[in-house]
Amino acid sequence: MDFTELREAIEEVEAVDAHAHNVVALDSTFPFIRCFSEADGDALSYSPHSLSFKRNLRHVADLYGCELSLHGVEEFRRLSGLQTISSTCFKAAKISSILIDDGIEFNKKHDIEWHKSFAQVVGRILRIERLAEKILDEELPDGSTWTLDLFTETYLGKLKSVANQIYGLKSIVAYRSGLEINTYVTKIDAEEGLSEILTAGKPTRITNKNFIDYVFTRALEVALCFDLPMQIHTGFGDKDLDMRLANPLHLRTLLEDKRFSKCRLVLLHASYPFSKEASYLASVYPQVFLDFGLAVPKLSVHGMISSIKELLELAPLKKVMFSSDGYAFPETFYLGAKKAREVVFSVLRDACIDGDLSIPEAVEAAKDVFAQNAIQFYKINLSYGLTNKLTPYSVKMKTNASDNDDSLVRIIWVDGSGQQRCRVVPGKRFNNIVRKNGVGLTFASMGMTSFADGPADETNLTGVGEIRLIPDLSTKCRIPWKEHEEMVLADMHLKPGEAWEYCPREALRRVSKFLKDEFNLEMNAGFENEFFLLKSVLREGKEEWVPIDSTAYCSTSAFDAVSPLFREIIAALDTLNIPVEQVHAESGNGQFELALGHTTCIYAADHLVFTREVIRAIARKHGLLATFMPKYALHDIGSGSHVHISLYQSGENVFMASGGTSRFGMSTVGEEFMAGVLHHLPAILAFTAPVPNSYDRIVPNTWSGAYQCWGKENREAPLRTACPPGISDGLVSNFEIKSFDGCANPHLGLAAIVAAGIDGLRRHLSLPEPIDTNPHSLADKLHRLPTSLSESLEALQKESVFKDLIGEKLLVAIKGIRKAEIDYYSQHKDAYKQLLHRY
Repeated sequence: MDFTELREAIEEVEAVDAHAHNVVALDSTFPFIRCFSEADGDALSYSPHSLSFKRNLRHVADLYGCELSLHGVEEFRRLSGLQTISSTCFKAAKISSILIDDGIEFNKKHDIEWHKSFAQVVGRILRIERLAEKILDEELPDGSTWTLDLFTETYLGKLKSVANQIYGLKSIVAYRSGLEINTYVTKIDAEEGLSEILTAGKPTRITNKNFIDYVFTRALEVALCFDLPMQIHTGFGDKDLDMRLANPLHLRTLLEDKRFSKCRLVLLHASYPFSKEASYLASVYPQVFLDFGLAVPKLSVHGMISSIKELLELAPLKKVMFSSDGYAFPETFYLGAKKAREVVFSVLRDACIDGDLSIPEAVEAAKDVFAQNAIQFYKINLSYGLTNKLTPYSVKMKTNASDNDDSLVRIIWVDGSGQQRCRVVPGKRFNNIVRKNGVGLTFASMGMTSFADGPADETNLTGVGEIRLIPDLSTKCRIPWKEHEEMVLADMHLKPGEAWEYCPREALRRVSKFLKDEFNLEMNAGFENEFFLLKSVLREGKEEWVPIDSTAYCSTSAFDAVSPLFREIIAALDTLNIPVEQVHAESGNGQFELALGHTTCIYAADHLVFTREVIRAIARKHGLLATFMPKYALHDIGSGSHVHISLYQSGENVFMASGGTSRFGMSTVGEEFMAGVLHHLPAILAFTAPVPNSYDRIVPNTWSGAYQCWGKENREAPLRTACPPGISDGLVSNFEIKSFDGCANPHLGLAAIVAAGIDGLRRHLSLPEPIDTNPHSLADKLHRLPTSLSESLEALQKESVFKDLIGEKLLVAIKGIRKAEIDYYSQHKDAYKQLLHRY
């Protein structure tokens, strides 16, 4: 057989180095002999007598053309300088991309930026245990001690804030407590573990198994949310590793946890000497992938070949990836790439001889192992050049948040009337001051109405008193439609670290915590955005805004006319990590709908805020006005912000029935939660339909839900249970609330829904029989939902559940705003027309 084509393919492919570490300065105290061995201390003196040491030293001496001795290589390095030897090594290695775990604290290590001279793409892998240790090493401003809640908030915040700037996470749990990871560590056990760690003093070293498993599991939740892979050290390593606990078979509990079945896990180091075990796991678990760095080049030639052959005994070729595991010295990158090419050639050649592969299949496998698998797995985009990446929804680095001082940063909040507002600060001030201390904002800002930039009388909020808008750094991102501009959502604090009780995002967090603590449930939500696209025309010398077309529902010609706009909108949402499920023309003239994917309710509300920013801005860029107001034209159809609600427990949708345990295709908790929402729906409307114009939309025969009822796939009911494609017949995955519109503050609207659902769960409410016809035909038998904001406000006044769960002061402010809305619009009949500019 002629293996020329295979050899050339392996020699020429530009390798993606998916797991490496920082290079150190020449005068680092980290000894160069460690380039050839994992040993340390006294054991290091025996390293020169190992097969891999002798072979690898010879390869380096040959590359440099210097004396074949450790002293000769070290002298050549000193005389040549780090930049020269690095260029030599990386050029010889033919590495196009390097992903660096910078969690090892080498003496005088170079930062990631330094490495960009030697590869087209250089990115970061974040080591989670080191991040946790750095957090716990920080002194709290008031001298207090870390609590589990405060640590978790800080830890998750930091992970989320960099999620779009990294290529993956990495864990060394194998080093600390082993791979038998408990993904259900209790809060009490985690708190005890944290206390033990803090008692040991600083610098912090996390060794408590419960706390390590807690840190790992929470990181995996973030990885799942942002579609980031998790690299896991398996197999051999330094001597502080108990290799008996580094067998990847110990991961079975994690791999069987359905919450994390979509997480992508990379078993590092060929799991040596457990390569067969790793191969088996990759063959039966779709989420398991393999990386053979460190095994190559640290083993003997026979060891390397046998290890890679064992990996390929069962593992799919599409799941095996090269890395150099290069560290500290550029020579390690060269040796890893050189020996990998030789070993992979030998393994694939033998596979061809044995009849496992044809030569074309072997060539394809080589390209996959060295480059294509990692490019797809880590979403690397070589076409954009340096430090560019494609993350969960094609997030490009050029749109990720940065720390540039020349940028402008929009600090965004949504007030009690549902209007999105912002303060803008220069990047330098943001980085130096605002990041930690926020910006000042008057109390009055949460009492403003849709018609005036001043507080309503009965809100108890005035221009006396000031809060701090504290940026939530996990939401900070570059603005896709503007260069050198960024945006971030803000929380409202009385002072940094002390939430203001009027803060909408905090209100949603608060009720969500009640739901979690009492029932171990999380509410997921997904919004549908209906809006009108209007163009400006002059009539009798006056500007008017009119619909861009008069086409029908789901019209192809309507979409044709604006497809460039929607391509830009969807691309921008991609960069913000916001998934779009579908777009179509709606029934109204110039009306469209854009549906978002579902996620945890706090993220769903955040996504809705950013989505409205994107749609408005890009429409404006195209000379159009996008408005989300509920009833733009009284003679036309209205616009809603329908929201789909589901309940999750331990990562599983528990809204659906299991077995024959409940009615209507939903679980008991699903029915009780939904029954609570139905029961409190008239009062919920004060949050989700917050202006008088909202009630011009909620009328019979417009698919907006005018009667207090529910139905299975009944679009005339305000609550509709849904059985989307992929769900078994007779079961429902979620329910839709139609009486939610674009004037609502999404955080407050969802908080009201959660509060109502909690009441349903507490009182074990049950649903009436579903309505399977047009509710208007049963008008004499059904309760009409409020026909005005006055009626929904009256319903809210009679409720106590919202006061207890959302907060009395915030509720007073909301009622004051709504009363002002009622009074103003009753006296100014045409004033509603200005809402198209505010929403």
